[in-house]
Amino acid sequence: MEKISEWLLKIGAVTLRPQQPFTWASGIQSPIYCDNRLLLSHPKALSDVIKSFEKLIRSKKIKFDVIAGIATGGIPHAAILSDHLKKPMIYVRSAPKGHGKGNQVEGIFKKGSRVLVIEDLVSTGMSSLNAIEAIRQSGGKVSDCLAVFTYGFPTAQKEFSKSKCKLQTLTTLDNLLPVAQKMKKITEDQVSLILRFSKNPNQWL
Repeated sequence: MEKISEWLLKIGAVTLRPQQPFTWASGIQSPIYCDNRLLLSHPKALSDVIKSFEKLIRSKKIKFDVIAGIATGGIPHAAILSDHLKKPMIYVRSAPKGHGKGNQVEGIFKKGSRVLVIEDLVSTGMSSLNAIEAIRQSGGKVSDCLAVFTYGFPTAQKEFSKSKCKLQTLTTLDNLLPVAQKMKKITEDQVSLILRFSKNPNQWL
């Protein structure tokens, strides 16, 4: 977790700015902004992320037949893992297409297949769970979702538990903050402020 946290901070995929919060699309004021798409521009960091996913799959003994990437951030990670592990891949849109066949799940798999879902970032978890439900509606079985990073919101943990899907990430906000302090990205006082955000993103200021 420390190694991945260092990469995310080093390449600017995670930016911490508690004194000048970011505004998310939802309107939430956040002391942190995560853009894991930047990993694609840093081959060494991306390689370490993929190796960490593979290690996590082995250590947790996750069994699966198909890998699913959630559009758009999870697709490249899923594609690389699919190639490395020699497994078929599908991907899931945020909503069905408004034209053509109207697919939300793109790709082919047999009904009853075990599908491992890959995400780049989990915040509230709703977009991930929407994709998981789409796979299940298409006949796939989903019991595990892997992601690069999560803010660790209690709502996400609760929703994944209700959905009977295990969420496992390469690193978390709780794990990243000590690394950020060590790298002098934030002060000790700012750590407690950001942790307050992770417990209640709507009432931390």
